Amino acid sequence: MIVKKVPDVTFQTRVRDESVGGPNPFRWEQKTTADYFGGKRVILFSLPGAFTPTCSTYQLPNFEKMYEEFKSLGIDEIYCISVNDAFVMNAWGKAQGVNNVKLIPDGSGEFTRKMGMLVAKNNLGFGMRSWRYAAVVNNGVIEQWFEEEGFSDNCETDPYGASSPENILEALKAAQSKAA
Repeated sequence: MIVKKVPDVTFQTRVRDESVGGPNPFRWEQKTTADYFGGKRVILFSLPGAFTPTCSTYQLPNFEKMYEEFKSLGIDEIYCISVNDAFVMNAWGKAQGVNNVKLIPDGSGEFTRKMGMLVAKNNLGFGMRSWRYAAVVNNGVIEQWFEEEGFSDNCETDPYGASSPENILEALKAAQSKAA
């Protein structure tokens, strides 16, 4: 396997800050790749968009439900990234009742583009979005890669399986038993 590091980018996030006051107590905060991936072993999964059917029904909720199982296998954090802005990602997380999985907004698609996963989804009216994939990342270096088949612009289907939490959990368990 070719060692691949996650790209260095800066994400524009919104964080709760009670000192802001008012009905929307959030402020902008820049987070870097190093903030998210430095010194940690994490699962990163990417999907076409917040509030979309597969992402909202299966992928995000199941990662949330299986969080403790992943932690028991040496995973420090689980991140979901999408080519959506911080407002959308925060609203989606709230609507989904997410407490464990951290949502990363890639509003400009810079991280997704540098990962080589940016695709056109004009056929769905989405514009440029991420192909569905996941990775186990250790201190910024990709250990394991899970990419859905059929990578292409304007794909007629939305493949889901390789990047599912169930598949990744199985791969982590297999790697652990192999190492033992």
